[in-house]
Amino acid sequence: MAEDDRGAIIVLLYVLAVILPIGFDIGTIAMTVLRLLLLIMIVPLGIRLFSGGLGKIYPTDWLLVLHCLWSFVSIGVNNPNRVVENAGAYSLELLGGYLIGRAYIRSPAAFYRLIRYVLIFAVLSLPFAIVESQTGRAVIIGILESIPGIKTVAQVDIAPRLGLHRSQVVFAHPIHYGLFCTSVLALSWIGMRGVTSGAARYLGVFAVLAAVFLSLSSGALLAALLQIGLIAWNAIFRNVERKWSILVGLFALAYIVIDLLSNRTPLRVFMSYATFSAHNAFYRAIIFEWGMINVWNNPIFGLGLRSWIRPSFMKSGSIDNFWLVAAVKFGFPGFLTLAGAYADAMWRIGRRRLAPGSALSDLRLAWMITFVGLTFTLATVHIWTSIFSYVFFLLGAGMWMINAPEAGLAPVQPPDAPERTGGPMWSRPAPELKLTRDRSETPARPRQDTRRYTRFDGSDG
Repeated sequence: MAEDDRGAIIVLLYVLAVILPIGFDIGTIAMTVLRLLLLIMIVPLGIRLFSGGLGKIYPTDWLLVLHCLWSFVSIGVNNPNRVVENAGAYSLELLGGYLIGRAYIRSPAAFYRLIRYVLIFAVLSLPFAIVESQTGRAVIIGILESIPGIKTVAQVDIAPRLGLHRSQVVFAHPIHYGLFCTSVLALSWIGMRGVTSGAARYLGVFAVLAAVFLSLSSGALLAALLQIGLIAWNAIFRNVERKWSILVGLFALAYIVIDLLSNRTPLRVFMSYATFSAHNAFYRAIIFEWGMINVWNNPIFGLGLRSWIRPSFMKSGSIDNFWLVAAVKFGFPGFLTLAGAYADAMWRIGRRRLAPGSALSDLRLAWMITFVGLTFTLATVHIWTSIFSYVFFLLGAGMWMINAPEAGLAPVQPPDAPERTGGPMWSRPAPELKLTRDRSETPARPRQDTRRYTRFDGSDG
């Protein structure tokens, strides 16, 4: 079997494992189909990465390994009797997901396939999400619950919003369902530009937005709105070379103005607009303040799995902030290695000089918009199990863009593809990318390449 075919199958199995909430026990260890797949793949892929089989090794690779090692140290110090099970599962989901993305998404064609896989799920999930929004019962989870010997995620019992029940479909929480679907909003609209028809792109965006609405999650809604805003900014100022630097400057200016004029901190103002109610905004601000108290009191090893100190009126121990959870659990070393890996990947991918409008440039822009949205959203929600693994799978899936060859790459129909160009994007094979040259434009003598290149931050190359 060819490497590309094997990679396509493994990526498909990974996506299916993420969306199928099937669990079982091996002795005292709780397993899922996702953890089983990652357990099989993580060692050979780790060896392949650090032996140079996946190309250059980046700081992101080392930082994620260091973060996982530190999770063993932190939990070992705080909870020595739970270190293998908890730190092992955590590292398996994070590093295993990242390695699969790093190893098997290494070309535009592979990335297009991934986008199609997730879009198919978003479209097929809508009937189940609609039923759940009316009945409050997750159909697929209910079926799995009735099968002897199979464990699955619990059906959440959350108060309705806007007169509708929140849809989790197959995930542990409605937030996770919404976030999974928003991960292909920019990818389907910008990344698939020139690859599939406009009608199919509109259908993909509609399916994603419908899923976000039915999840009734402020976190997923924030991710979608941020992506839509960045897509609109890119379209409106497409001819402005430093449009991203200008946008960053405007955000910095807005932060300063809010800090000077408001009687609330910019963080509290942000929380008030990132949640469905003022009560939730207030609660999340309190979580952040007390979470940081716990971090400063336990700066090196964190709390591990121990309960965090909080006001007595806060009955729930949940922390709705992924980045804060990392700092509380693993201390500053754990937070810095995780956030550093995340930031290093975005910086290296975003700083590449690419010709605007190329297939690689569109995929890079869509991936960057997706992760900018995720970065802010993860400050308002927490993720775990399958969606946690999926976020770092997407991180690894973008690493090939750092040094992928761009010159001459253009999406073309493979020889055996249907002649038609319409129809849903998932009904056609992923395009094959070839080095092409129009010989009629070949000059009689060499000429200087006068194309302008841009980085994601808008600076000239």
